[in-house]
Amino acid sequence: MEKKYSPLQMGFHWVIFILIAIAYAAMELRGYAPYDSALRRGITLLHYTAGVSVLILTLLRIMIRIAGKTPAIAPPPPRWQMILAHLVHGVLYLMFICLPLLGLLTLYFGGREWAFLGYTMPVRDIPDADMQSRLRDIHELIANTGYFIIGLHTAAALFHHYILRDNTLIRMLPGKRH
Repeated sequence: MEKKYSPLQMGFHWVIFILIAIAYAAMELRGYAPYDSALRRGITLLHYTAGVSVLILTLLRIMIRIAGKTPAIAPPPPRWQMILAHLVHGVLYLMFICLPLLGLLTLYFGGREWAFLGYTMPVRDIPDADMQSRLRDIHELIANTGYFIIGLHTAAALFHHYILRDNTLIRMLPGKRH
């Protein structure tokens, strides 16, 4: 049995992590740019691009995870920890699919044209401000909840590494195979 995830699985994990950090940072920082400035539009487009990229890569990562092998945790954790880990991972995957989809729908109903990597994305001919607002509210609620879920995931990995001293974190770190 492998002791680490495959380089492909690790690559997807860390690239998605970076894109999520970019998406969150872009939304936190855009308020510092003057309204309707080129800088603010660029930061906002960066958020959109990172978000759509997270959606695409998360779907690919799920397929790779289903097809790949999951290295065992040594020493094996109690069953309740495995159940909780699967639950948190499921919530993370669901969040990284739903957030971009909600964002895309928000943009669609807003009617404002934008492009993803040079491709013009579809928008509604007649904007629906009410639907756009409701979708944005849900998107923001899930995104704000994401801080907690991502923090929980990170804290659990560090807890396993430094307190339980198992290989949970090591399995996802690039570098030498142990």
